[in-house]
Amino acid sequence: MTPDSTYLETRLATDQADLLSAQRLRYRVFVEELGGDGALVDHQNRLERDEFDEVVDHLVLVDTRRPTADLDHVVGAYRLLPGERASGFGRFYCDAEYDLDPLRRSDRSLLELGRSCVDPAFRGGAGMFLLWNALADYVLEREIQLLFGVASFHGTDVNALAQPLSWLHHHHLAAPALRPVARAPGHHRMDLIAPDALDRRAAMTGMPPLIKAYLRLGGTIGEGAFVDHDFNTTDVFLLVDTAAMSAKHKKFYEARWQAQ
Repeated sequence: MTPDSTYLETRLATDQADLLSAQRLRYRVFVEELGGDGALVDHQNRLERDEFDEVVDHLVLVDTRRPTADLDHVVGAYRLLPGERASGFGRFYCDAEYDLDPLRRSDRSLLELGRSCVDPAFRGGAGMFLLWNALADYVLEREIQLLFGVASFHGTDVNALAQPLSWLHHHHLAAPALRPVARAPGHHRMDLIAPDALDRRAAMTGMPPLIKAYLRLGGTIGEGAFVDHDFNTTDVFLLVDTAAMSAKHKKFYEARWQAQ
């Protein structure tokens, strides 16, 4: 186990300090680092927030050495929205970008993942490993069958992302019965390069680590990318069937851990 794991712990946010610290971390990553914005972003207090924060579970990675009063103790975060809670709220976050009717018609238990981020000082170490283990426990305890969410490429120039987007389209499309489609007007085609003209090395180099991680777990994607100008991102829809994931899950984590 890597040294930094001795003072890191994961939990669902338990109080307002956890929530505010998660929003502060998100501000540093999504606003300051990546140039995003949004209607409810609090620039004065440096908090990235929206209307979903009150209904989701916030899975947080905590550096126990940092005082909670300073609101910098959360160094990693995930937002988790179970299907039944989304039904009560009226929608998932992804509904604004993708038509989720295929997932709803599946009659399978759903969990939306979002706002995944880790403090730069903790990337590449035990942090993401611990977050994903905690996510696996959450999924198993609630018998979740389908995990989904949008994952982002930085920037809104779709043509500059032609290699990775085309690779995803040609090699990782979800089955038609479960395949959400990007909504207009943000919808952009992903099959920008013909299969025989793809450069796998260029595609993988341009692929964000989080997307590659989901693909290694057997993840598939929806149809079309969605350009989110507020967040300065090009989003793709990712779907993981936990029945297909379970056999690969242990191998993935073992490989990650041994590589630390």
